[in-house]
Amino acid sequence: MGYPASDANLHKVASLAQRLFKLQPADHGRSSVFERELNAGEDGVEFGADLIFQPPSRFLVDSLLDNDDLLEGPPSSRHDGWHDLDHGYSNSTYHHAVVDRRKLSLEWLSNACDRIVKECASQLSRDELAMAICRVLNSDKPGEEIAGDLLDLVGVSAFEAVQDLMLHRKELVDAIHQGLLMLKSDKTASNTQLRMPSYGTQVTVQTESERQIDKLRRKEEKRYKRGAENRVEDDLSATNFSSLLRASERRSPIEDLFGHGQGPNSLAVTALPQGTLRKHFKGYEEVIIPPTPTAPMKPGEKLIEIQELDGFAQAAFRGYKSLNRIQSQIFQTTYYTNENILVCAPTGAGKTNIAMIAILHEIGQHFRDGYLHKDEFKIVYVAPMKALAAEVTSAFSHRLSPLNMTVRELTGDMQLSKNELEETQMIVTTPEKWDVITRKSSDMSLSMLVKLLIIDEVHLLNDERGAVIEALVARTLRQVESTQTMIRIVGLSATLPSYLEVAQFLRVNPETGLFFFDSSYRPVPLAQQYIGISEHNFVARNALLNEICYNKVVDSLRQGHQAMVFVHSRKDTAKTAEKLVELSRMNEDLELFKNETHPQFSLIKKSRNKDLIGFFESGVGIHHAGMLRSDRGLTERLFSDGLIKVLVCTATLAWGVNLPAHTVVIKGTQLYDPKAGGWRDLGMLDVMQIFGRAGRPQFDKSGEGIIITSHDKLAYYLRLLTSQLPIESQFISSLKDNLNAEVALGTVTNVKEACLWLGYTYLSVRMKLNPLAYGIGWDEVMADPSLSSKQRALVTEAARALDKAKMIRFDEKSGNFSCTELGRIASHFYIQYSSVETYNEMLRPHMNDSEVIDMIANSSEFENIQVREEEQNELEMLARTSCPLEVKGGPSNKHGKISILIQLYISRGSIDSFSLVSDAAYISASLARIVRALFEICLRRGWCEMTSFMLEYCKAVDRQIWPHQHPLRQFDKDLSADILRKLEERGADLDRLQEMQEKDIGALIRYAPGGKLVKQYLGYFPWVQLSAAVSPITRTVLKVDLLITPDFVWKDRFHGAAQRWWILVEDSENDHIYHSELFMLTKRMSRGEPQKLSFTIPIFEPHPPQYFIRAVSDSWLQSEAFYTISFQNLQLPEARTSHTELLDLRPLPVTSLGNRTYESLYNFSHFNPIQTQTFHVLYHTDNNVLLGAPTGSGKTISAELAILHLFNTQPDMKVIYIAPLKAIVRERMNDWRKRLVSQLGKQMVEMTGDHTPDLMALMSADIIISTPEKWDGISRNWHSRSYVTKVGLMILDEIHLLGADRGPILEVIVSRMRYISSQTERSVRFIGLSTALANAGDLADWLGVGETGLFNFKPSVRPVPLEVHIQGYPGKYYCPRMNSMNKPAYAAICTHSPTKPVLIFVSSRRQTRLTALDLIQYAASDEHPRQFLSMPEEVLQMILSQVTDQNLRHTLQFGIGLHHAGLNDKDRSLIEELFANNKIQVLVCTSTLAWGVNLPAHLVIIKGTEYYDGKAKRYVDFPITDILQMMGRAGRPQYDQHGKAVILVHEPKKSFYKKFLYEPFPVESSLKEQLHDHINAEIVSGTICHKEDALHYLTWTYFFRRLVVNPAYYGLEDTAPEILSSYLSRLVQDTFEDLEDSGCIKMNDDGVEPLMLGSIASQYYLSYMTVSMFGSNIGPDTSLEVFLHILSGASEFDELPVRHNEENYNEALSKNVPYMVDNNRLDDPHVKANLLFQAHFSQLELPISDYVTDLKSVLDQSIRIIQAMIDICANSGWLSSTITCMHLLQMVMQGLWYDKDSSLWMLPCMSSDLVSSLGKKGISSVQQLLDLPKANIQTVLEGFPASRISQDLQHFPRVQVKLKVQKSDTDGGTFSLNIKLAKMNSNRKTSRAFAPRFPKIKDEAWWLVLGNPSNSELYAVKRVSFSDRLVTHMELPSTPTNIEGMKLILLSDCYLGFEQEYSIKEL
Repeated sequence: MGYPASDANLHKVASLAQRLFKLQPADHGRSSVFERELNAGEDGVEFGADLIFQPPSRFLVDSLLDNDDLLEGPPSSRHDGWHDLDHGYSNSTYHHAVVDRRKLSLEWLSNACDRIVKECASQLSRDELAMAICRVLNSDKPGEEIAGDLLDLVGVSAFEAVQDLMLHRKELVDAIHQGLLMLKSDKTASNTQLRMPSYGTQVTVQTESERQIDKLRRKEEKRYKRGAENRVEDDLSATNFSSLLRASERRSPIEDLFGHGQGPNSLAVTALPQGTLRKHFKGYEEVIIPPTPTAPMKPGEKLIEIQELDGFAQAAFRGYKSLNRIQSQIFQTTYYTNENILVCAPTGAGKTNIAMIAILHEIGQHFRDGYLHKDEFKIVYVAPMKALAAEVTSAFSHRLSPLNMTVRELTGDMQLSKNELEETQMIVTTPEKWDVITRKSSDMSLSMLVKLLIIDEVHLLNDERGAVIEALVARTLRQVESTQTMIRIVGLSATLPSYLEVAQFLRVNPETGLFFFDSSYRPVPLAQQYIGISEHNFVARNALLNEICYNKVVDSLRQGHQAMVFVHSRKDTAKTAEKLVELSRMNEDLELFKNETHPQFSLIKKSRNKDLIGFFESGVGIHHAGMLRSDRGLTERLFSDGLIKVLVCTATLAWGVNLPAHTVVIKGTQLYDPKAGGWRDLGMLDVMQIFGRAGRPQFDKSGEGIIITSHDKLAYYLRLLTSQLPIESQFISSLKDNLNAEVALGTVTNVKEACLWLGYTYLSVRMKLNPLAYGIGWDEVMADPSLSSKQRALVTEAARALDKAKMIRFDEKSGNFSCTELGRIASHFYIQYSSVETYNEMLRPHMNDSEVIDMIANSSEFENIQVREEEQNELEMLARTSCPLEVKGGPSNKHGKISILIQLYISRGSIDSFSLVSDAAYISASLARIVRALFEICLRRGWCEMTSFMLEYCKAVDRQIWPHQHPLRQFDKDLSADILRKLEERGADLDRLQEMQEKDIGALIRYAPGGKLVKQYLGYFPWVQLSAAVSPITRTVLKVDLLITPDFVWKDRFHGAAQRWWILVEDSENDHIYHSELFMLTKRMSRGEPQKLSFTIPIFEPHPPQYFIRAVSDSWLQSEAFYTISFQNLQLPEARTSHTELLDLRPLPVTSLGNRTYESLYNFSHFNPIQTQTFHVLYHTDNNVLLGAPTGSGKTISAELAILHLFNTQPDMKVIYIAPLKAIVRERMNDWRKRLVSQLGKQMVEMTGDHTPDLMALMSADIIISTPEKWDGISRNWHSRSYVTKVGLMILDEIHLLGADRGPILEVIVSRMRYISSQTERSVRFIGLSTALANAGDLADWLGVGETGLFNFKPSVRPVPLEVHIQGYPGKYYCPRMNSMNKPAYAAICTHSPTKPVLIFVSSRRQTRLTALDLIQYAASDEHPRQFLSMPEEVLQMILSQVTDQNLRHTLQFGIGLHHAGLNDKDRSLIEELFANNKIQVLVCTSTLAWGVNLPAHLVIIKGTEYYDGKAKRYVDFPITDILQMMGRAGRPQYDQHGKAVILVHEPKKSFYKKFLYEPFPVESSLKEQLHDHINAEIVSGTICHKEDALHYLTWTYFFRRLVVNPAYYGLEDTAPEILSSYLSRLVQDTFEDLEDSGCIKMNDDGVEPLMLGSIASQYYLSYMTVSMFGSNIGPDTSLEVFLHILSGASEFDELPVRHNEENYNEALSKNVPYMVDNNRLDDPHVKANLLFQAHFSQLELPISDYVTDLKSVLDQSIRIIQAMIDICANSGWLSSTITCMHLLQMVMQGLWYDKDSSLWMLPCMSSDLVSSLGKKGISSVQQLLDLPKANIQTVLEGFPASRISQDLQHFPRVQVKLKVQKSDTDGGTFSLNIKLAKMNSNRKTSRAFAPRFPKIKDEAWWLVLGNPSNSELYAVKRVSFSDRLVTHMELPSTPTNIEGMKLILLSDCYLGFEQEYSIKEL
């Protein structure tokens, strides 16, 4: 001890200790003396100076919390002081009974120790002694022990000192803690991340050094372990007293904010603002917090005037002078930057305007060229309550209306259609709703446009709904990172303590974007009163509650203020109002309430609500959501006008309506929550919102908020509202559901990504700061400071659970997730994971109604609903009256209760008791989506019975009508209940009603006029008729063509814009659905012709008796149609697929060709196995061969062997190679030009739409490569074309395309070539090449191939084996579905082919671009943006400079190429070369590439198997052949061991592709549909002269072969010979009759002969429909406009694609072109063709690049069509029409209007000034310029460089005409006209037409027209072309009378204005 002690001393000490102990309060170490400065009362005594107040235990917090928070503790400990803050109370003084508070500090202790050391001979120095005392004081021992220890330390002599020490132990301990905290904060100042920004000013943030924090945490742990005695010891021992003293002098910032608390996180009232009073009354306690004075303006702080804003922004602030303080401080950041922002400010501080400023900033970015680009952006405002959303919507739509912005609400109450969403710029929504929308990949396009996300009331994170906000923000932030787009997040919240973490979570930069305003910024300062009622007896408590409430209201009224009382149920409003009136009567205060003198007093009489009028008499109003809208509005108006002084209302008023009052009383804090199924406490959010209504900004100096709660909740609300509760994350509770949503969306595909995703949540921010709250011990934190393993564990645990519930597939080994249908349904319908588990357990293929209702009742969505005693009677009654189904478990059981309420909802029953009403409302809100989800689940499982059953219930819930009730109840708004009841009683179902007459129905319901009404509504009831054609494809697959004919009157009121129908094909025998699809019937369709759907369905042996096709309406009960497919007499094709075995032969060496020159053609040494096996037949015999082998097995070389054989044996014969696509022709040309032709010295020509060789070339060519159409056109006149008969070998590539739409042409040319060779007796050898075939036998038979020549290998014998993965993706809509496939495509590249080349096939050009951009984005987010590129930068730059296409230039920089028909040839070949040489790794291309260019890759991804068919206006499937062809590109023979193909398909088609990719598809003929044109051609060429010829002709076709084998496919029942021949003869007869009707042929008794129209159709290769249309529409003087309409009406343009949304482009074009088009048919290909022509003539800018390529093809087709039109006019002898039509051709060639544009515009250098100046000189055509002498040109031009013009003029020919009339020598009567034509430009060598705007090369030609313009007769037309000069003659008509006006006109076929007229008479 340090000095000896005597006995007496010890006695003394003991007695003193005794006295000390009595001073010490009982609650050891915890108590504190409450002292407060009071407004001195009347007697001037200081209240409470002598009180020892004992804080009740509820204020004490577990000591654990105390210490865990020592480091993170209250906000103070984390910030090093924000020094110069002026809070308005730093100057307050504190009094103390004994020692002045300010002196009672360590300074005082130090002085005391000084005295002790001086007085007693202590061996310790002053500082050591003081330190020891500190240690003792700070220990947790009981008081007497501490006193003893102190006396031990200082000696007895210093007893008074000890007494003082003991009395003020609390203050000293506080000072010690303060000092320690300060020291510690010094120590951690360098590593604190968190600093509190001063209001609106900016703060710097220092980085965190983890090491020191860890050290502190470890210390902290040890401290826990060492137990409580020496808790602060280690800290105290580590410091010396002087530093502690200095530290304690510095005031903690928290002391400024609140008084002096006890302990760092204590809840004592001392932690409240100063001036706080505490009063005790009988049965309750009051805490009064004075209003915080408004903080004064800081120097330099100014308000922003509204006129400083931009012009457009001022419109939204109409009526405002300036912004308020808060808004002004955040203005700079919000309006001028794109920073994310978090604003924490008290309610009522004008946060709405902050949102407005952010919105205006966003609008400003899209305000260009003087108008707002509304389609570029969307703004989403997330508000937590529906009521608030409605208020925000109305406020913003009003304020933004001057800017023409559409603001719409999207909540559970307000659904928006797709169109409405597209038209809306600002969407106000609730978190859940926005979550649902962004969960669906189909709405991706919407979320992609969002540029600003405003989240109101962010402090909701603490609520159970907080998890939704976390999921939203995480999703948005990930979208920002992955798409690299800017989405600004603005968070608005009330004052909250942990705002730094929230800011971190919202990715707000704390220096610039974080603003924190405390309560001193409230516009109206708020005084608060907290009243805790401690009475336990229920009745007494209620009475007390009412009394307190009444007193508070009266206090307010006495001061002349209005008051609002908030209660928590509708019934309570009336009860409380009654109570208030009653109490006021008792206390005779009625006068205070009444207001009869007010002038508008009589207004209330308007209301019909008796309660309302009754209360109004007493000056009290009530307001709740259950009142009529008009009554609510009236009450609001009366209150704001001051007629009502007290308003009793529910909390909805605080959210929805902005009605402030001076005093706001919250009466009771318990409210009934149906979700929790019981009572819960009023949340912080509601309290803040309600208190926000206290104080009217314009009138009051302050407001008053009073909350009356129970005693035990008092502390909770005090802490809530003085914001001391940190906000924790609620995310873990809903982790499974959110993880499933992300997996379903495709944004999370494995554990790694899931952990990344978790890193974006608030959970991950809080978890690191407060691990204990999330069940993480310190040891885990130390082992893993970033908590990544904990995150991984959370994710894995959630994933396992989801996998168990079959919602995702989780592969533990690889960590990959894949989504299942079930998970997708749960995500889209917002179904909780636990519900899915329930359904998995309870859902069975057969259930009855009550079982289903019971299962729904078991959903976890309803699990919180409680059963209450008081409801039992009512429930039992309801079960009897309103429940048609049995209630399982009865009303006393929870699920029984729910099922009663579900049935009640459908029955539209009414309920009395309040709790049941809210339970029922809660259930009905979730019911619809649960039933829909169950329907989808049953549909996916393929259960017929349950699917239709659940669909019935979906509609029952939507319509609130039972399936067993009368379907006309769906018109219950229009048909009276009486009529409906009678219909039900009489059992008159719809079918019976349909057949009855009006009057019979009237009689049935005993009400005559009702009959007409019922009949009328029957007409509105949606019916459809179904009919189907079923054609078997193989023995196991049927193709169904379904026709849907709507049969009802469309009325927008009932049917909206579209009706949805489920088309289901079901086999009731096996209870299975084989096909389901959703069919949209639009209003337009409902009027038009029947809609056709095609799909394939499987069929199994043994056959079921029948399948049903059902069309069931998605929204109308009992609206369905059936069609039965019966299998009784369906003939299935015989099953025979013979495959050739691949023999195990030794590969043949190339030398076996036996010819050196031939060997040198090949750069390999041996043939592959397939070539080896076929070598002999191909090279050494003349047999026909059919070779079926998979793509990539070297079939081309096999064909070359046959060519070489022909060159060996018959060198003078020709080879014709037919390839179905231009692309293949081009590839063959390039390949063979390099090898075959050059090395063998042969001639080769190409014949396609782009190249038409002349006769000489064809005569001399050895190899002709052609498309089927061209060869068909040429060989039609084979009699007159000798080279057609010189063909010795015909190679048909890809002959399996016979089944595709161009197949008939292939059929015809093969049949024709075989027919020709039989006629000329010269044999033609046929080689057919195809993929593996199912019915090779029929093809072989048709091609005349024998046993030896037939090779049909299996699909598996590829030279490079192929592994195929098929993945299904859901999603009704095409584009979003494609979008959701991009990530899997990227994943597939990373998995299967990270470094080898990849081909991705998509369906359209637009998709190539979108896919490439997404791949770049995924690569970038993987941090390898250039992973696909393998060339150095300088090479890349050089290549980029050559690329013309913008998109391509962009994607190439990342190593991704695009390839489609829209690229020009140079770009295309460049890309092919880059890909072939592995310079770029990925090529995204359209399907044509699969055929055209042989660019194999290691991996092929087929992204989607449909394309948009412009004609059918919908997406249709690629033919299987195309898919096989694309797959065939996988695997490069030289490099790969095996190829890989990944096929991404629409989920429902997955099984179809699985089946057919391996079993080959049989090829059927489609000749029957196109028979007319081909028979017409044969009649014209003379092959068919009568019906027998036609029948004979048909027997040569493939159609005939298949007809015998698969008769059902062609609509034939049986193949007996007589049935067959009658079928064929009927077919021929029908065809002849159609052709005769269209004017193409003429039938007479014994035969048929062609007419003019037929010949023209055959010659110009047009459809017979087209020429027939020409024949009936062209007249003698048809105008140019009509010609243009006729031209665009040609059936050749049927296939012109009108893609998605192109009707909008068409509409825009139609406004800019001279001639009108039919505006109702803008999606018609013919209208589009018309617009393209007009745009071409007017030289308009086309809207998108697709239109440019469309225009090319339209112009290309149009030439032959116009020439046919000219021929028709000329043959009819119509001069003016002929010439107009020739002008049309010139217009097409030049892209000018004949009548509107001057022909001078043909010169490239022409300008409008020049045209007008030449016009003044009288020069209006190129012809005139050509005729001018060179010298004169310069003078005419006036300063325009003549060299340019003369250069341009050289392109044009000058033709000189010399005429001479001669008498014909032969018979004297006739004359002929001799014509000499010569071109005068000597230096112009070419006869190519100069037509820069026409896409193809063309030779110029001239027409000589002989006619008489005066009577518009035409005598003769001759078409000539020549290079230098030409002599020709034309016969003049024999009668010389009309030689008067006869003229010869020379017209060009490509130049405008080159007409020359010569009168014959003058000659």
